[in-house]
Amino acid sequence: MAKQFTLGKNERLKSRKLIEQLFKEGKTFNVFPFRVYYIYKSSRLTGGNPIGNLKFGAGVGTKNFKKAVDRNRIKRITKEAWRLQKNIALEKLKETNASLNVFFIYTAKELPAYEPVYNKVRVILDKLLKLLDEIDTQVS
Repeated sequence: MAKQFTLGKNERLKSRKLIEQLFKEGKTFNVFPFRVYYIYKSSRLTGGNPIGNLKFGAGVGTKNFKKAVDRNRIKRITKEAWRLQKNIALEKLKETNASLNVFFIYTAKELPAYEPVYNKVRVILDKLLKLLDEIDTQVS
């Protein structure tokens, strides 16, 4: 039986090179309290064959949260919300044989509870899927 709700090593956005590329070339949108950066690579766009690949990262600025404990808590909550809901995007990527790199930056000034973050991650996923559908229809 396959593990569904994991955030394994190969699903984390850790490569400095990929992260820099994401911030330089990626597209962005805001859903308060997050700024979302993403790069979508469709097999139609590249002509190659990227596997259904989804990588995720989360960050919190030191400007609003001086204590590492607070920053780590926000990142932990965000990763947990993503881990439980990412299957929606993963299925779409496997169907289209595409890859997606996503990075969330928490921009609010107060510590969040889990429920609002979970709901906002769902809103972000819906918006991402809508944007990816628009990109696919423009290319086709």
